Amino acid sequence: MPVEIRLPELGVAPVRLSVWYADVGEEVFEGDRLVEVLVDGATFDVPAPATGRLVEKRAVVDEPLRTDQVLGLLFIEDDKLGA
Repeated sequence: MPVEIRLPELGVAPVRLSVWYADVGEEVFEGDRLVEVLVDGATFDVPAPATGRLVEKRAVVDEPLRTDQVLGLLFIEDDKLGA
């Protein structure tokens, strides 16, 4: 099952992606820092919303971002859903 990684509301200042902490194909765990963004001279981490494998990056470093933009996709294996 795919899960979107979205940029949270960080105010009205311009936001830019500064670092991806995982590469496509890597497993990440819920709450791990996944992306770092730069807002008005300060950095903020965007955590992984779930445990899964990073399968797509939709935002690139130094790209301007908007609130609620999809930054990438995680894929969660069925056995990790707790069903």
